[in-house]
Amino acid sequence: MKFCSDCAHPITLLIPPDDTRERFVCTECGTVHYQNPKMVVGSIPIWEDQGQVQILLCKRAIEPRRGYWTLPAGFMENNETTMQAARRETEEEAGANIELHDLFSLLNVPHVHQVHLFYRATLLDLNYAAGVESLEVALFSEADIPWSEIAFPTVSHTLRYLFADLARVKQGGSFDFHSHDILKPMSDAA
Repeated sequence: MKFCSDCAHPITLLIPPDDTRERFVCTECGTVHYQNPKMVVGSIPIWEDQGQVQILLCKRAIEPRRGYWTLPAGFMENNETTMQAARRETEEEAGANIELHDLFSLLNVPHVHQVHLFYRATLLDLNYAAGVESLEVALFSEADIPWSEIAFPTVSHTLRYLFADLARVKQGGSFDFHSHDILKPMSDAA
């Protein structure tokens, strides 16, 4: 950030009075410009037919990670709930009709200033299609997940948690809520 969005004067990085962190501050009008993590919200659309479980994945048509597979998800918009964001992103990216269930995973990605939330969802029908941000949309069983082509660690972790929970549910267990921190690997040059 270089200029104040309120008065257009240059901003300075400093610790404002009564604060403990550096912030972008306009020394002209006094506005403190807080920068906070972005919320990425999506769903895990599950299709079950005759005991076979498949997950709906989208092949990304945009950067970052164009051409890699992901769960339908994206940045939450202002004036929507996390459930509304998950439903909207699923419709936009996969054209899928879903019923949302409980929040399944929360993954902190502090080095890119993001928090990823995924809701379990039931795919209500097979009327899905790639949206403008997807090259392709397809159902995958656990054995067919293209693990080496998954776009983001948050998606890999969520899928692994899901398949472990599905195995437990088959034995009479239940789904858990999963939380994980994905930390940027430390550089060898320190």
